[in-house]
Amino acid sequence: MRIGLYGGSFDPVHLGHLWIAESARDYLQLDEVRWIPAAQSPLKESAPKASCEQRLTMLHLALSGAEGHCVDDRELRRGDVSYTVQTLQEICAGSDSDQYFFILGSDSLASMPQWFMPEKIMDLVTLAVVHRGGDPEPDYSVLEGLVNAKTIERMRASQILVPSIEISSSEIRHRIMQGDSIRYRVPNAVEAYLRSEKLYLP
Repeated sequence: MRIGLYGGSFDPVHLGHLWIAESARDYLQLDEVRWIPAAQSPLKESAPKASCEQRLTMLHLALSGAEGHCVDDRELRRGDVSYTVQTLQEICAGSDSDQYFFILGSDSLASMPQWFMPEKIMDLVTLAVVHRGGDPEPDYSVLEGLVNAKTIERMRASQILVPSIEISSSEIRHRIMQGDSIRYRVPNAVEAYLRSEKLYLP
C-alpha cells in the first residue's frame, strides 16, 4: 500500500487541512491518508488550546464518510511531547511492503535539520512537501548533508502542489474569540462542535 502520514495539532482541523490531504491522496496515488494529531510538538512552545479528546473528536467529525482517510491517535495515547521519529518507527515496523509518504509544509521542511533524528525520519519515509501556489519553491538544500542527492530528488518528485489557502488554525481561533464567522473555513460538523463546546472563546 501507498500510505500518506499527515501530522499536526489540528487545533482546530479546517478545510485547508482537508484540501492538502485530498490533494496528496490524488497526486501521490495514495491508498490511504492517516491523520496523526500530536499531543505536543517539541518545536512549539505552547500546547494546543483544545484538549486531546476535543481535537480527536473534531478530526473524526471532519473525516466522517471521507474515503481513504483515517485517524491514528497513537501520539495522543502516548501523551507528552510527540517525536515524529518514534511514531514513524512504530508505524513502519508494521509492514515492510508498504510505502510511506510524510506530508508536511515547506516551513516544516526548512526546520527539518532541527528535528530529532532527521536522518532516520528520511530513511523511514519519503517527505512529500506541500507547495502552495504563489509561494517560493521549497528549499531542499537544507537537507544536504543529511541525505544523498538521490533521496532529495525522490522528495522533489513527491512534492504536492496546492492552491494558496488563506486559512489557518490560529486565524480560526482568533475569529472565534472576536465573534466573527468561521463558516466555510471548517466543516459544518466541526463548526457545530466548536459552538457546542464553546471552544476558543475568551
